[in-house]
Amino acid sequence: MTTDQILVGVALILVLAVGVQVLASRLRIPALIVLLPAGFIAGALTTDVNPQRLLGAAFQPLVSLSVALILYDAGLSLDLRKLTGHTRTVVVRLIVVGVPLTWAVATLVAAPLLGMSRGAALELGAILVVSGPTVVTPLLAFVRPVERLQRVLAWEGSLIDPVGGILGAVVFHGVLAGAHRHLGSQLGLFLGSLGIGLAGAIVGTAALWLLLRVLGLGEVLGTSAQLAVVVGVAAGCDIVRDDAGLIAAIIMGVAMANMRSIDIPARRPFFETLVQLVIGLLFVSISATITPASLRHLVPPTIGLVAVLVLAVRPVVAALATLRTELSRGERAFTGWMAPRGIVAAATATTFSATLSAHGVGGAAKILPVTFLVIAVTVTVYGLSAAPVARAVGVLNQPRARTLLVGGAPWVVELGCALQATGLDVLVWAGQEDERARVRQAHLELAEGELLASATGQGAQLEGVTAVLLLTDEDDFNALASTVLQAGDEGEVQVYRLGPPSEAHGVVAPFMGGDILFGDDLSRTALAARYADGGRIFARPADDHFVPDGSDLLFVLRGDGHLEPVTRTARPSPRAGETVVLLGPDRANAPG
Repeated sequence: MTTDQILVGVALILVLAVGVQVLASRLRIPALIVLLPAGFIAGALTTDVNPQRLLGAAFQPLVSLSVALILYDAGLSLDLRKLTGHTRTVVVRLIVVGVPLTWAVATLVAAPLLGMSRGAALELGAILVVSGPTVVTPLLAFVRPVERLQRVLAWEGSLIDPVGGILGAVVFHGVLAGAHRHLGSQLGLFLGSLGIGLAGAIVGTAALWLLLRVLGLGEVLGTSAQLAVVVGVAAGCDIVRDDAGLIAAIIMGVAMANMRSIDIPARRPFFETLVQLVIGLLFVSISATITPASLRHLVPPTIGLVAVLVLAVRPVVAALATLRTELSRGERAFTGWMAPRGIVAAATATTFSATLSAHGVGGAAKILPVTFLVIAVTVTVYGLSAAPVARAVGVLNQPRARTLLVGGAPWVVELGCALQATGLDVLVWAGQEDERARVRQAHLELAEGELLASATGQGAQLEGVTAVLLLTDEDDFNALASTVLQAGDEGEVQVYRLGPPSEAHGVVAPFMGGDILFGDDLSRTALAARYADGGRIFARPADDHFVPDGSDLLFVLRGDGHLEPVTRTARPSPRAGETVVLLGPDRANAPG
């Protein structure tokens, strides 16, 4: 290919990968539903969008390393503290029971239905056991089921990908060796891959600890160091044993996420952006390698295979995994309706299909197009039906406003109680132990975790926070946290901060942006002084005289549960039937 053709091909893949995701966000549908057909159509209409021609032999290694980055990022979201009790039981069963059962049934169905040899059917069955964060995480973000379900399905998807990838590699070598290798030898290969991946993860985690903790690299260099270490370790492991790098990547991610001495959440925005881009590039690139001719006569039997996997295998696996656990009937039903196939299945099929076909394994040429169809159909089925199913079985997160108050001063605690009395879901983070004790005594929910993680990072997102009120006595922290949160959540969380006592107070507070609560007359010191002089924060129904003399309006709670604060630039007007939160003149005159 000429240089111009390569430039056109690379540019088209990048534009498609991003453009399709933008279009999907506007249409409010999962991007995965559109990415596969976009790549397939582009590959059919032009020869420029063909990564195998553009990259040649480098395509497969780049796919493998890209998947390793995706799994590392998935591992960063897996908090071991939340994998306890019945959640852990269900996740373990989904892997231990689900992998062999799915593999066996897919193999038995694929051989006669698709006209494959036993070896090709074994390989296809191994490939189709995976699900993965590339498809599960976007769907969960789109559907928003209850938090326990999100934990179960996120853990399953992240752990089953490397297991399925290694299983596919072991079966591949077994099929090439004649498919008569002793079971003990196959198990030895599998355990060997696990061992190599674990060893690589230990080395990689130690390197990251040295770079991020000991050398104290900043956010930019620290993020670059993560990228380099993950790619280097995954490449080294894959050189020793195929797909061992996937195990190393996921273990490194989990290890770093649970290493309390390193602030990984603050470094995640780059990886989140990179992973979103990589997912789009991979789906478009791999689907562009599928030709219309290769799908001929495969669509009806593949739909039959998908029907068995979706309607029979997954519900049975979910029923066995959730048996005698505390999951509700709705949660069990939804678990049985969430097993889309993703990029690891496509990458594994791309890696092994051509080689098996070249060695004369009957039906091996069908592995990649069948896998493509299975991914497309399962993503479409689950993507379009997951939200209605979640709603039907009653596992959708209720769209309640959840407000995080950051601070533990007495007036902050009273504000939390007033907001909670209106029916709002309130969460409080406090740093000092006496403040935390005050929060507990007020029967408010106390947020755990580090300050930045709970106030401005993953902690807030995982808890479903819709608004953050930064109310600490540290004006500079309030300003900086406001900036970090606003930069990282793309407008999904409303963030407000108290204003400093004066324009000259603080190092950065007077110069930072963000919405300032309560206007200039109620700065942090002024509000604390009013409270110390006997003022009280309380809620009352709005009426014609909704602000008594000597009182200040702080918030308006709308009829739909949305909380609107008074800010330096906006003062909401309450309507009949709504609720106002006020700072009254003194305790004696406050109602109730």
